[in-house]
Amino acid sequence: MRKTGVVAALIGSALVLAGCSGGGAEEPRRTVTVLAAASLTESFDELAGRFEAENPGVDVRLDYAGSSTLVEQLIQGRGADVFASANTANMDKAAEAGVTAGEPRVFATNELTIAVPKGNPDRIGSLADLAAPGRLVVRCAPEVPCGAAARTVEQAAGVHPRVVSEENDVKSVLRKVAAGEADAGLVYVTDVRSAKDQVQAVDFPEARRAVNDYPIVQLKDAPEPELATRFLDYVHGPAGADVLAAHGFGAG
Repeated sequence: MRKTGVVAALIGSALVLAGCSGGGAEEPRRTVTVLAAASLTESFDELAGRFEAENPGVDVRLDYAGSSTLVEQLIQGRGADVFASANTANMDKAAEAGVTAGEPRVFATNELTIAVPKGNPDRIGSLADLAAPGRLVVRCAPEVPCGAAARTVEQAAGVHPRVVSEENDVKSVLRKVAAGEADAGLVYVTDVRSAKDQVQAVDFPEARRAVNDYPIVQLKDAPEPELATRFLDYVHGPAGADVLAAHGFGAG
């Protein structure tokens, strides 16, 4: 009996040691890299947090910039898993360069509004007011989706504001207005909502002439293609729709 007990103890010890030596080792964490238009910052931050919570062991790495800047980086060889653009023109450019995989799908829409400092000190009430003498306006550069949309609505309305600065992304426009470096700026509805403590919105009917579609796609040679597909499904799914709507985006 004593001999049997000793053998059993030795076997038990061996099993414990085997477990400690790697049987219970954690799986390595995986990362899905998402390049997204700057106007998606707040909504994708929230989406990423939810996605990580529902996918243990997965990290979402987000990098925001103007869509045109991100496309140029991709064309120059930058690696990533997913690209979300603020318009179809830049997505088309990425597809033509052969850096996308599969068909891009629109997941949200957005439109412009006029951002003014809190209290609207210049009493701006319309797009035409941006062309008043001495008015200082800031907007996105023409190759950036918010800049292309701004030019569309200005031309359609016959309004020619005095533009003192053109920025590489919509968040930079917003910062200049909030800092008092401009009287007004043309940004997306969603951006003013995210910065409501710094600026306020002046909606204008002409904005409906330049509604932006937001497409998203998996990238060619994605380091984590399975995670990329999973993230795309999440954005297009009910959770994605709820988060995007809460941040002011229209349905895709």
